[in-house]
Amino acid sequence: VMLAICAMGGGNAAKDATLKNIEASNTWAFFQAKNMRRHVLRVEADDLDLRLKAEPDLTPDGREAITAKIAEYKKQDEILTVGDPDKPADRREGLDQLFERGKRLEIERDVAMRKDPYFDYGEALLQIAIVLVIALVIYRSMTLRQVWDLLAEAAEISAVILFMVGLAALFGWAVDT
Repeated sequence: VMLAICAMGGGNAAKDATLKNIEASNTWAFFQAKNMRRHVLRVEADDLDLRLKAEPDLTPDGREAITAKIAEYKKQDEILTVGDPDKPADRREGLDQLFERGKRLEIERDVAMRKDPYFDYGEALLQIAIVLVIALVIYRSMTLRQVWDLLAEAAEISAVILFMVGLAALFGWAVDT
């Protein structure tokens, strides 16, 4: 039972790490795409601004159209940076929010990656313990009653340890949320 729990915990930690890594990669790809778009808008706005300064003989309608386009590009730049102000704050996907989300997902991935080896160590130690108990029984250095007593003590210790691990996980989860 303990071996199955360790294997399941290790599998879950590895899945969590993979999931958070994929989510972080997707977030950073979206961040880069938006950043490139913002860069293009800024270059275009600068180009149009230079055109206004370099071509003083533009018609008033031409100047007005270029000025309106610069204002539109700057508004899009602002939306790309801080998110759409028409959306609720938690639904905005500006570069600022994407940066924060990407960093948060990387931290969650790293936490899951740090948990995984402990499950693997526990699984390996339990396998070694099982082999040792079986070896003792085979060589008859212990009677069946002694093996039963050993397993009962191991079950009690495991119950206490699992209870403490459960509490730690519960408190860890509560702190993370």
